[in-house]
Amino acid sequence: MSDLATMQYALTAALRDPQLPAPDGIAPQALQVYRRLVYNNIERALSRAFPVLRAISADDVWHARVQRFFAEHRCQNPELRHLAEDFIAWLDASAGERAGDPPWLAELCHYEWVELALASDAIELPRKTPQTLFSLERPPLLSPLAWTLSYRFPVHRLNAEYQPQTAPDAATYLIVYRDRADAVRFMEINALTLLLIRAIEAQAELSARELLQTLAAELENTDPQAIVEAGSTLLYGLVERDIILGSRSA
Repeated sequence: MSDLATMQYALTAALRDPQLPAPDGIAPQALQVYRRLVYNNIERALSRAFPVLRAISADDVWHARVQRFFAEHRCQNPELRHLAEDFIAWLDASAGERAGDPPWLAELCHYEWVELALASDAIELPRKTPQTLFSLERPPLLSPLAWTLSYRFPVHRLNAEYQPQTAPDAATYLIVYRDRADAVRFMEINALTLLLIRAIEAQAELSARELLQTLAAELENTDPQAIVEAGSTLLYGLVERDIILGSRSA
């Protein structure tokens, strides 16, 4: 490397890690100013991306975690809006290596990132028209801004008072979605709803009624007609929330 490149690498390393001394030719006082400026930009971006995690983290814990991320991770994208993805990648790559990290940390960050990703997605949902009104006799149109998620911990319930250290016996299933008013919302769902959403994705050519009948036939020890009736009510509820946008042409 050239002398300039060597100096640049030494300077950025010192900016990332407060334990490193100032490189030759850089006054320690000046280095501290730049450290604060760079760190504050990183910290503010992560605070906005993960507001729940920031709110339930003690100041010293939060800043220590951000500083470790800043010192250890090498971001490949220069835009701050991608910093949340880099933070999650860093958590995944070093899972279990950091003493004191709560077991739900990575899942909470992913959940908060999903909200951010949906809020900033450029997709615009189509308006309702008579041709797209929902019908059980046509295939459901699932919103591209509705994501089904599965977590070991109930990430949507975490707060200052509720931070479990052991995962519940049952997984948490959620749909996080953006509605036609551009509001990002979530819905906790059960296994039946998850199966139905996955069936819509996998068998896009089937009508809603056919999907429910197929699902009822696959579930053993159940009343098929009860499954169809419960599924119909569920589908209309998903339509009201803009998770299902209506029906497609058969």
